Amino acid sequence: MPLLEENPSFTGRPEIHNFAGILFDMDGTIVDSTDAIVKHWHKIGKELGVDPAVILQSSHGRRSIDTLQLYDPSKANWEYVSHVEGLIPHQFGLDAVEVPGARNLLASLEAAKAPWAIVTSGTRPLVTGWLDVMKLAHPRNLVVAEDVKEGKPDPECYRLGRERLGLSTKARVLVVEDSPAGIRAGNAASCSVVGLATTHSIAQLRGTSDWIVKDLQSVRFVHRNADTGEVGIEISNWLE
Repeated sequence: MPLLEENPSFTGRPEIHNFAGILFDMDGTIVDSTDAIVKHWHKIGKELGVDPAVILQSSHGRRSIDTLQLYDPSKANWEYVSHVEGLIPHQFGLDAVEVPGARNLLASLEAAKAPWAIVTSGTRPLVTGWLDVMKLAHPRNLVVAEDVKEGKPDPECYRLGRERLGLSTKARVLVVEDSPAGIRAGNAASCSVVGLATTHSIAQLRGTSDWIVKDLQSVRFVHRNADTGEVGIEISNWLE
């Protein structure tokens, strides 16, 4: 976990906030597939004749189609991207782990029929593949790379996530993210943001997240209001 800050103070007292809906990023937020993705880009880099270390410097939180556009535009198409990403959970599934707290949080939201969705830079085959392999709850709403013209940090994806939950632009929505690009997208979509210190340094998350926590063990479903449909979320042990 790359906190990269000496003695960070994750001692924030529990707070309960109500949200009309919750939008989760996928990689680094629900599943930590870093090792799998590194192996994937090493494989692709070898095929392209490009140093995978160079690709990996800018690929996290970015759509593969946008990354490939930089190195081989002929492969920057959804047919190719969906195919190679769909292979990742099956070829490198043992190299991924769930982010602590993710399983319980998603299961509790789904059991309460709470409004939540996954908004990711990955393709549909990649996301559904990870959820299947890891046996995690599937959201009824999903925004994937193919659904938007511009990837994160453009806010289009989170605006679309809000829309798919049937929420107005004035509704209070929580975004849960790990990457600076995703956090900026959430901010630009006028959402509250929890930043997870799972893949980036605290310094990269400061100033943009409303709360910074170690992982999803600090984000807990409390209740769903039967009248308004709002979801009560407890955020604890946040960085002070």
